[in-house]
Amino acid sequence: MSDILLIPILLVIILVMIHSWFGLRVLEKGIIFTDLAIAQFAALGSAISLGYFHEEYFYPLTLSFALLSAFLIAIASQRNIKLEAFIGLLYVLGASGIMMVLSHSSEGMEHFKSLLASDILFTPIEDVIKSALIYLLVALLIWQLYPRVKGFLKDLLFFSLLALTVSSSVELAGVLVVFVLLIAPALVARTLTTQKPLLFSFYFGWFFGILAIVLSYFYDLPTGYSIVFLGALFSALIVLFRSEKAV
Repeated sequence: MSDILLIPILLVIILVMIHSWFGLRVLEKGIIFTDLAIAQFAALGSAISLGYFHEEYFYPLTLSFALLSAFLIAIASQRNIKLEAFIGLLYVLGASGIMMVLSHSSEGMEHFKSLLASDILFTPIEDVIKSALIYLLVALLIWQLYPRVKGFLKDLLFFSLLALTVSSSVELAGVLVVFVLLIAPALVARTLTTQKPLLFSFYFGWFFGILAIVLSYFYDLPTGYSIVFLGALFSALIVLFRSEKAV
């Protein structure tokens, strides 16, 4: 049992660490669904690989579409438009594109469910290592380069690094898992006004992520959807009951 659970737990630990930083920045910018739109575009690239190329060029297509959406959002962020509405349009564009691409596939719905939340219980350790190296590169760029740029270049770098992170995460875990790991820990940390929001985000994300993995193993539940359900449930309850009443 421990051998089966070790790899997905390691994966969740890594995913939470990189996504928590982005989640806190996304909340600060007030563009909550950015990651969901980028993840949906990444999933569209994956769907094109599955639907038209028999899973060839999977990662290049996933990353290319994620970077395309990041570029569009970076441009939109410099213009006087309702950014959240624009991001919503990108999300539905990606979602509808996925359904169109997979509509002629005999296994289209199974692919679609996997793109939303995959079963990370049997993730190969090689995939975890590859993603960990990508996240390490992203972390180094955040540490060394991100504080030194300004204006459009700063937005472009932020959204591009988010796209690079999300494209790898969608391949491993799915769109909904990426969204809940990015938003849920950060939202709870901001709601509770903790002194160290990033560290708290780590702990909270690890808590519901690992709990979901263990429960999905013992009760034969889909692991990805279990993470999404527990993360959304715990976060919604905490935010609802610990936030201040609006005046």
